[in-house]
Amino acid sequence: MLQLLQISKNTAIKRLIRTHLLFALSVYTNTDKTPSIENDKIPLYKSRDINRILYISGVALQLSKSQNRKGIDIACAIASHFSSNCGDEFIIEIVPPGYIYFILTDSILAAWLQHLVEGMGERGAGGAGGAGGAKYENSSHLFTVQYAHARCCSLMRLAQQEKLIQFGDNNVNTSSAMGNVISPNPIPWLNSCSKLRFYHSASRRLISELVQVVDDLEFSDEAGSVNWEKAAINLSQAFEVFWCNCRIFGEVKITSPELSQARLGLVIATQSVLRFLLEEKLGVFALLEL
Repeated sequence: MLQLLQISKNTAIKRLIRTHLLFALSVYTNTDKTPSIENDKIPLYKSRDINRILYISGVALQLSKSQNRKGIDIACAIASHFSSNCGDEFIIEIVPPGYIYFILTDSILAAWLQHLVEGMGERGAGGAGGAGGAKYENSSHLFTVQYAHARCCSLMRLAQQEKLIQFGDNNVNTSSAMGNVISPNPIPWLNSCSKLRFYHSASRRLISELVQVVDDLEFSDEAGSVNWEKAAINLSQAFEVFWCNCRIFGEVKITSPELSQARLGLVIATQSVLRFLLEEKLGVFALLEL
């Protein structure tokens, strides 16, 4: 249950890893010799690999001079901490001369997705942004994003009608009602082997985009201005590819209802993040239907 508690406090995966990193550095480095490394200054980058959620850090190399230790030795000490304390959350790899690879396990991704479904709308993606976001001209690009949001809403309504999922408001006609999932709870993200049910590359790409957007929302000031229109377009495009390749209804619903529900979970998460981007970052209305 530890990782669920941490996820509930840190929506962004990047924040979760950095919190662990800060603690590991306090244990395995000489703080008297360590330059002050604030949480938002620890080098940590998300890989473009869509088949796994991978973050890379060069913090061990950054500290090697001040610690008078090889970067690989510092990296191994940090890896030992993660293996001992976060073995259910991350698979750690050390890459010479001292890079640390953090690969998220399926169990922590499932917990993160569940939290995204339950709390994105209420929490505002980690508290970033707010009402009165930048006003964008309602271009054809933004309509593409609005269309994707409306498609998500349509799929969610159909899923409730077909009793695949139940929301708190039986009349799911408002974006605020969506996301209040009563059943199934939790969504069956994992199979009997504790692996995510998503094997198609389109599913993995959509999850990767969701992780990236939530990271950007919480760390929007870290790497300069974020192009929120581009972020929303990328997410909506990933959703369209997912929807074209990963069916929810029909035969899938009959033969594998839990897979249908897991895919619906991705639809709900996408709807929630798209709504936040449209209304809070782009200043346009998130259409519920077309």
